[in-house]
Amino acid sequence: MISFEQALEHVAEQVATLATQRVRLRDSMGLVLGDDVTSDVDSPPYNKSLMDGYAVAAGDTSAERKIVERIMAGDVPRYAIRPGIVTQVMTGAPVPDGTAAVVPVERTSELPDDQLHLDWVDPAVGTNVQPQGSLSRKGQTVVTAGTRVAPHVMGALAEAGAAVVQVVPRPTVAILVTGNELVSVDERPDPGQIRDANGPMLRTAVSECDATPYLLPRSMDDLDELTRLVAAGLEADVLLVSGGMSVGVKDLMPQAFAEAGVERVFHRVSIKPGRPLWFGIAPRQSERPRLVFGLPGNPVSGLACFHLFVRPTLEVLAGRSSRFELPWQRGRLTQPLSSGPGREGFRPAVLACSGEVTPCNWQGSADLAGMVAANCLLRVPGAGAAFSAGDWVDLLPLGGSRGQ
Repeated sequence: MISFEQALEHVAEQVATLATQRVRLRDSMGLVLGDDVTSDVDSPPYNKSLMDGYAVAAGDTSAERKIVERIMAGDVPRYAIRPGIVTQVMTGAPVPDGTAAVVPVERTSELPDDQLHLDWVDPAVGTNVQPQGSLSRKGQTVVTAGTRVAPHVMGALAEAGAAVVQVVPRPTVAILVTGNELVSVDERPDPGQIRDANGPMLRTAVSECDATPYLLPRSMDDLDELTRLVAAGLEADVLLVSGGMSVGVKDLMPQAFAEAGVERVFHRVSIKPGRPLWFGIAPRQSERPRLVFGLPGNPVSGLACFHLFVRPTLEVLAGRSSRFELPWQRGRLTQPLSSGPGREGFRPAVLACSGEVTPCNWQGSADLAGMVAANCLLRVPGAGAAFSAGDWVDLLPLGGSRGQ
């Protein structure tokens, strides 16, 4: 059995960002750019009006002038501006050559025969006009590699003409749940049976991390069947297996992993819950290995291991983090807390906006109901550590992708 910190180091050694691929811009939401993106046009691509109003020439002090044309967004001006004439322009429309400024429509009044009276005859040059290329120039980098595509980034990429972009793909995660005692959520358990909570829980946890989950058929405790399903799961970037990791007669997963060619990195970690955790790799020719996590079958134990080990793995694979690390926070305890001797613990808790943290009334690694209110895991050192109300403690938020 190894320590928590040693286990983190072993996983970190095997994790690297996935190779980039080209996708259509519309399919890039939430993904991380693999290359810088430059614009193929100036922005704006022409001198643009910032107001509904009238384009006027410089140095013209006459209060009445002739309207020679009206330009909507999408139109192209035909006449250059000179003293004595104006062009009506809408917000976003190109202004004619010779335009010094745009007088807002509120400062004008139209007269018969296309004449215009201006209340403001001498606006400063550049008033309400955005020059061509003032936001970005053709060939300029507008979005850098490593940026995650959010809605506003999508807009900037579209404006730059990036119809296809190079991105880090979403990690794929296969999920295999094992156990003779399990039945589906829509079945009523017979004596000796329980409903499968781990499959839906892990699928949701993977989706929350903005990765793509694939739920494999649930398996009985049969070595041949388990080996076949493990081999199928190795088509994904990550394989999560729930159950079968301990030392019971039907805990067959370590043997099934070996039969499927998965190499063990470690088995059993000095944490509570989560001691049976198994981690290994499936080597791939000329590629990074597939990563395999054998999670404990008790649901809270399995979920704790997911947040402690799998979630930071997915962050690196997806390019959202360059380092394998946990997003620890700090909180102040509302009540005394102590740990027993031995393993380091991670207890479900509720972190308030005030920074105060309260441990949940939780009965152990099978108690999902006691964890429902939790929004973090409270880190409790082993060896009989004791905390008083008001002490600061380390917390791991129970969230998904850090970039969301």
